[in-house]
Amino acid sequence: MKRIVVLGAGESGSGAAILAKEKGFDVFVSDCGTISDPYRALLDQNGVQWEDGKHSEELILNADEVVKSPGIPLTAPLIKKLQAQGTPIISEIEFAARYTKAKMICITGSNGKTTTTSLIFYILKQAGLNVGLAGNIGNSLALQVAHEDHDYYVIELSSFQLDNMYDFKADIAILLNITPDHLDRYDYKFQNYIDAKFRITRNQTKEDSFIYWAEDPVIDREMKRLQLGATLYPYGFTCPNPLPVGEEELALKGRHNVLNSMAATIAANVVGIKKEIIRESLKTFQGVEHRLQYVATVRGVRYINDSKATNVNSCWYALESMTTPTVLILGGKDKGNDYSEIDELVKQKCHTLIFMGLHNEKLREHFGGFGLNIIDTDNLHDAVQAAYNAAHEGDTVLLSPCCASFDLFKSYEDRGEQFMKAVREL
Repeated sequence: MKRIVVLGAGESGSGAAILAKEKGFDVFVSDCGTISDPYRALLDQNGVQWEDGKHSEELILNADEVVKSPGIPLTAPLIKKLQAQGTPIISEIEFAARYTKAKMICITGSNGKTTTTSLIFYILKQAGLNVGLAGNIGNSLALQVAHEDHDYYVIELSSFQLDNMYDFKADIAILLNITPDHLDRYDYKFQNYIDAKFRITRNQTKEDSFIYWAEDPVIDREMKRLQLGATLYPYGFTCPNPLPVGEEELALKGRHNVLNSMAATIAANVVGIKKEIIRESLKTFQGVEHRLQYVATVRGVRYINDSKATNVNSCWYALESMTTPTVLILGGKDKGNDYSEIDELVKQKCHTLIFMGLHNEKLREHFGGFGLNIIDTDNLHDAVQAAYNAAHEGDTVLLSPCCASFDLFKSYEDRGEQFMKAVREL
């Protein structure tokens, strides 16, 4: 019996373990952290052996194949040992795709992935298609393949997930943009990150579709260099407009969301969705939690939760959409960020910056000479209170951190939930 070891027991790892068990493999799950109660229960219910708080090498190095959580870097010592002995290491998406014939619509990019993925899923659902939502949102692809039977999957893919995908093929691949992100995982070499993103086109043929933002300078440069096998669908403000509605009718506001809507529209056209369904979906889609999410108005000040802005480019888009004087809350785990990208927007739109993190030194050094009101905090409650004191009637308080959440929070969702709770308690 072939032995599958799953490293990491979060959403993707637990799903992979359940699918492997169902397919008759000898399955073992190992997580060096603490496995949460719902995933423990899921593993136990399906008779999957597991451990947490450690990695027992004698139970892992004998694997025929390893399914690795995207959160574990390729430089981890255990991964190095597995590689050295030639053990195949794959992602949960790669593993799950072996057991379904469903059409795969895959979305990646530095920004806009969740919004675009959710919008495409919404359009397909409105059209009555049998479709699942997977990847970084929804239930894991592997768990859905094990327990459900969809005709289509709409999958949000991070660069980490793409790193360990080899035979997987997207029927429709979408690349929204590429800006420096996660450089700490890619030897601080931007090209390594770019290469990871372009893995979404891997194995595609002329029967498959590649939808990409033609005006992104990084994508444009790579497209001139690469010879891709897919049918190409460029989009952008200088390309023919695919939208079946006027920009003012879109439910999603902001220049970046016009682009996201273009990508989603082309994908829906490729699938064969009727234009009237696409049109109505673009007008009624409600957006994504923690992405420019309105929270409340307190004393005439609007509070916006953009906790999903885990990189500088995401914050740029958030600031670009601000129409009132802004108090910006930012900070967290720096991933090799270059904050100069938002310099001009910070100067134009913000009168106060509130730093919220355990290590704000880099932020103070970068923004200290801008002549703005700068407030240092090391927790979210104090940051919200400082914003309340600094804001004037008619202002907007924007949480758009530019950084990962893992210095103070479990996830960007946790950060956003805590922000909304603190605002509602004002």
